[in-house]
Amino acid sequence: MNNVYYGKLIFELSQPGRVGYSLPKSAFEGYSLDDLSAESRRGAEVELPECDELTVARHYTNMSNNNFGVDTGFYPLGSCTMKYNPKINEEVAALPGFNIHPATPAALSQGALRLYDEVQKTLSEIAGLSRFTLNPYAGAHGELTGLMVIRTYHQQRGDTQRTKIIVPDSAHGTNPASAAVCGLQIVQVKSTPRGTVDVEDLKPLLGPDVAGMMMTNPNTLGIFETEIPEIARLVHECGGLMYYDGANLNPMLGVCRPGDMGFDVMHINLHKTFSTPHGGGGPGSGPVGVRQGLEHCLPNPQVVYNEETHLYELRTDEHSLGYVSGWLGNYAIIIRAYAYLLSLGRENIAMAGKLSVLNANYIKESLKDYFNLPIDGLCKHEFVFDGLREEYAGDHHASDHVTTLDVAKRLLDYGYHAPTIYFPLLFHEAMMIEPTETESRDTLDAFIAVMQQIAEEAKANPQMLKTAPHNTPIRRLDDVKAVKEPKFTYRSLQA
Repeated sequence: MNNVYYGKLIFELSQPGRVGYSLPKSAFEGYSLDDLSAESRRGAEVELPECDELTVARHYTNMSNNNFGVDTGFYPLGSCTMKYNPKINEEVAALPGFNIHPATPAALSQGALRLYDEVQKTLSEIAGLSRFTLNPYAGAHGELTGLMVIRTYHQQRGDTQRTKIIVPDSAHGTNPASAAVCGLQIVQVKSTPRGTVDVEDLKPLLGPDVAGMMMTNPNTLGIFETEIPEIARLVHECGGLMYYDGANLNPMLGVCRPGDMGFDVMHINLHKTFSTPHGGGGPGSGPVGVRQGLEHCLPNPQVVYNEETHLYELRTDEHSLGYVSGWLGNYAIIIRAYAYLLSLGRENIAMAGKLSVLNANYIKESLKDYFNLPIDGLCKHEFVFDGLREEYAGDHHASDHVTTLDVAKRLLDYGYHAPTIYFPLLFHEAMMIEPTETESRDTLDAFIAVMQQIAEEAKANPQMLKTAPHNTPIRRLDDVKAVKEPKFTYRSLQA
């Protein structure tokens, strides 16, 4: 490619003497270095790139074009539900009436508080629970908040011996991490060969020291957990609570509700299931819902409608777990979710989940002759391959054996974001694919054709994949070296 800006650092475009700015006259003109203390003086000239404005503008524009997002291409990142964010969501979130300071008194924020209350009520109906808080800022933050609800519930009853939380071996990594941050001891329960929780392995783990059990449904393999009623009965009989990780709620929308299954606490990812943008660390929102009888444990402040004054109020409950955020959560994300919920409406919300299931199964069935499918049968919103089939990948012990990483790197050459790889840990060459409901059949067919072509390339020319990607600004990195010898400055790169 002849573009001089493509893939270069701004320092590499620097030329001595080039200037792209004009600073105002310094207020310190006339002062000398002698007027500064020794520790305030710079020992050498600052090393900054010397570029004209046009070079800088083109450099950062080209850098932005190298970013990948759901607006630019298919994003089959399993477990992340990277669905398209309709632009109406952005327009509603940008309305000037919502641009208010978080410390604005409740009397002057009635519209914003009403929206907050309507979202929590809508989520309560979708989830089959009594009440939600929208205060947590992310999914993992919601997990932590939900676990704090469980801990608070047991502590307020004087049942302080309940310090263990049961987590399936197929769980998202944030589950045990959130439990550990909450001060709970993680107890792992195994999966059956079908990828669901092993009820027989669960039974001996239950006892008076169990605070609760965390479950994701459908689980990380995209499989519906059919034993939930029995699991909930066992956990409740021993005095524990059931926690629903709502990261995979998308295929359940309008079809079934966690509260009806026996779950007591759950979190929902607004930035996944309800179509608000995420990735790269944010923005996010992780509302937490509870069954009837646990509302008082939710974090402060709580938005409550006063039937006498007909005003929304911010109340604090002395029995609450306390505060988990400074204000009322990531409000702009809550607005976007509200717009999405109103766009779908009660009559259409179930279509989102059904189409996500259809799309996932369409890809799975189209590719299972090329990739190992460890668990066959109907999946929900996502599924997991275990690498290429042997006739395409080659001998596992050979140097030219094609791995899941090689497939993911080659996908980049075709303009697709790679799916989640090497997770879940249940399979050595895991490749988790989630198309979401927003992708058309044309997009799915094009992706399927590329995956099939990559499989054929692996058989005919494995080195093509072993050295991929070939046409990206940055070629394949030595990941181990990058971790052990990171280079954070331009001078380090020159060394």
